[in-house]
Amino acid sequence: MKKILLLGGSAQQVIAIKKAKELGYYTIVCDYLDDNPGQNYADKFYLASTTDKEVILEIARIENIDGILAYASDPAAPTAAYVSEKLNLPGNPYKSVDILCNKDKYRKFLAKNGFNTPKSKGYSNVEDALCDIRNNVYKLPVMVKPVDSSGSKGVSMLDKQDEMRERINLALSYSKSKRIIIEEFVESFGFQVAGDGLSINGNLKFRYFANDHFNKDAENPYVPISASFPYNMPQEIHDKIHSEIQRLITLLKMKDSTYNFDIRINRNLDVFLMEVAPRSGGNYIPQVIKYATGVDMLDYAIRLAMGEKVDEVEISKENQEFWSYYAIHSTHNGVLKEININQEVLSNNIVESHIIKKPKDRVEAFKGASSALGILIMKFDSLKSMVDMMENSYKWITVCLEE
Repeated sequence: MKKILLLGGSAQQVIAIKKAKELGYYTIVCDYLDDNPGQNYADKFYLASTTDKEVILEIARIENIDGILAYASDPAAPTAAYVSEKLNLPGNPYKSVDILCNKDKYRKFLAKNGFNTPKSKGYSNVEDALCDIRNNVYKLPVMVKPVDSSGSKGVSMLDKQDEMRERINLALSYSKSKRIIIEEFVESFGFQVAGDGLSINGNLKFRYFANDHFNKDAENPYVPISASFPYNMPQEIHDKIHSEIQRLITLLKMKDSTYNFDIRINRNLDVFLMEVAPRSGGNYIPQVIKYATGVDMLDYAIRLAMGEKVDEVEISKENQEFWSYYAIHSTHNGVLKEININQEVLSNNIVESHIIKKPKDRVEAFKGASSALGILIMKFDSLKSMVDMMENSYKWITVCLEE
């Protein structure tokens, strides 16, 4: 039986463990949390940090694995690439994956190769960052981000100089390498673009784009609360985005990989590849895409990680089905009393419910993907109704906290 090493055992990564077992692989899971749910489904579990490359490499050698996968995990993706390169397993160049997973390296790469990218710079010293902002190196507003966090944790917008130190220190607190990036804000024309993609032998064989939705009242209003499929722009915009992604993965010599996208289009219809992460999307995005298109991105991710030959897949054109995920969230810290969902929405729109919090559990104000109380997979009759419900979720769902 072939062995696959899966980096991460969170609730959203359990589906990858189950799928790998379904495909007939012996599953080994690594996670730094001793209460992760994934260990209950895996054939073997190691309590180990998925960002510790040398420790994971040693486990891979001990287990004599056939493939490694960091499913829906930015921090673990470089580790998977490092191990696969060291052991000559299926994977992508470590240097390329490291660029895609570190925002300051990524911005430099984009600028060097003529992509549209905001003016930016990386910092590990607070005073250097403060000095550049005070000296008007950037045009405010700017985004302040950890270079290596996931789920938008530690990301904030800075539009007043008196908030500089607080925002910079917040970003640094979420960075494993204690490094941040400051970049000028890119105004989006229409929705920010989300979605996932797939390359085989370096060719972008599949992509399905979505509209990102945000809650301006959340503690971190820059974390998406939903992605709705398909992206509501003309086909030529989809194709233009595709062309830029293909150019990027060709330059980086990426081979077989799934990708998760955060992309902006400005009023001139210029494409800004804000993030092209070399891993599948979280928040059950691959499952939403499977419902919408029939393409099983999870299946591809696992088979490619194991070096299996896979069937060709066609680019998905805009279809007549409308799907989304919705991250249930609270705007305040507290103890959960109940989650109220409109009965009509329960009956007509919700296809899968993955709620991980129950009454009496403590909940955090929404400031990153890990703060979600659960994920809903939803279907709609029209683009208009889907967008309206995702933009105005307060009309149909309420998270009630104890007083």
